[in-house]
This record gives sequence, C-alpha cells and structure tokens, in this order.
Amino acid sequence: MGRAYQNRKESMAKTSDAKAKVYSRYGREIYVCAKAGGVEPDGNLALRGLIDRAKKDQVPSHVIEKAIEKAKGGGGEDFSPARYEGFGPGGCMVIVDCLTDNPNRTFGDVRQCFTKTKTKIGTQGSVSHMFDHSAIFVFDGDDEEGALEALMMADVDVSDIECESGKITVFAPHTDYFKAKQALIEAIEGVDFDVDEIQFIPQNTAPLAGDDIALMDTFLAMLNDLDDVQNVYHSAEL
Repeated sequence: MGRAYQNRKESMAKTSDAKAKVYSRYGREIYVCAKAGGVEPDGNLALRGLIDRAKKDQVPSHVIEKAIEKAKGGGGEDFSPARYEGFGPGGCMVIVDCLTDNPNRTFGDVRQCFTKTKTKIGTQGSVSHMFDHSAIFVFDGDDEEGALEALMMADVDVSDIECESGKITVFAPHTDYFKAKQALIEAIEGVDFDVDEIQFIPQNTAPLAGDDIALMDTFLAMLNDLDDVQNVYHSAEL
C-alpha cells in the first residue's frame, strides 16, 4: 500500500493547483472545523492539524485568520460535508468529498460531471469499501524500527510502514490520526512531515489507456471547477 501511495500521491492530492482555489477550500474547511470544534487550536486538534497543513501549502495567514474570525461569529454559512461515489473513465472508482451549503445543488453539479463524461455516479458506499481510509505520514528518516516501536507504544494500530530513499511512510487507521502524529512528534526530535493527512487509498488500481486518459483529465477538471468540491480520490492508474 505504501508504494502505491508514493507512486500515485499527485493524483490523489487536492484537485486544484490554482492558489485561489486552494485558499478558498482551506478557508472553508477551517471555518467548518473551527465552528464545529472550537476556534482555539490548542483545544481543537483537528483545527490545529488543518492549520499546519494550510501553512505547509503556503496558505497566507490572513486567509486562516479570516476563516477563524468568521467561525467566532457563530452565524454565517452552514456548510456540511457531502460524499459522492461512483465509477469514472475506464471503470475506475471515484470518491468526491464536498463541503456544501446546498446539498441538492452540489449533488446535481457532481452528477453532471459524471454524466457529461459518460460515467456513472453510484449510491453511498458503492465504492468506498474498496478504499482504505488512512492517516498518512511521510517524513525524513531511516529508523523504521524506532518509528514503529514509538507508534506501538502509543497503541497505534499501524497498517503499514516503509522506509525508502531516506523517507519513512506510515499508514494508520484514520481514527488513530492524532494519536499517531503525537507519538511521532514525541519520539522524533524536530520531525517535519512532508505528508500529514487523512486520505482514501484504493486497495486496487485500474490502469487507464487510450481515450480514457483524456476523459479522466476532463472529468477531474470539471470536478475541480466546482467550488463545493474539496477532494477527489480515485483508483485510476494513469
């Protein structure tokens, strides 16, 4: 599983490279997280981790602060998570995670992306069981055994760990995210995570060829244009 992640991390990353899109999506996610769990990062571990990721992705401080200030007000938009699943070009499995203030609109927009590329949106749970919902950490190091021991001492159920080219990659259940991160921070002085996320990792990949490759590019670009879409995960092997 680790190798599959390393080889495909670009295709599983956030759907947009455009800075404005990235800023907007982080702002929305920080707002929702702060509103739900509190605006103080020290008391809201999810918010703290999200802010750390935003800073690593070079989101300006004023974007982060604005989202938190907005959450302090208590009013504003009422965003809720929505997840859509289906089968993309070449029969690959697709998961689309959204934050929306209008589920009917968002469902219609996402369904249109499937329809226009002659692919099929499915029902909830139709493909997610074929993905592992994993916490992923990648950092510099070569002491794989030391990292594993620290995680086991913290009672983290490690799914996979590997060391390659001076990088250690750790996979754990998404429910152990905070426990695993804290264990690594305490065990490895000055650890700096290249990857520190919860993602859906496909258990099997679907190689694409011919017209399906271009169709997949179109499909992802259409999803990327939707403001409500936060992340897209898929099993396509391009």
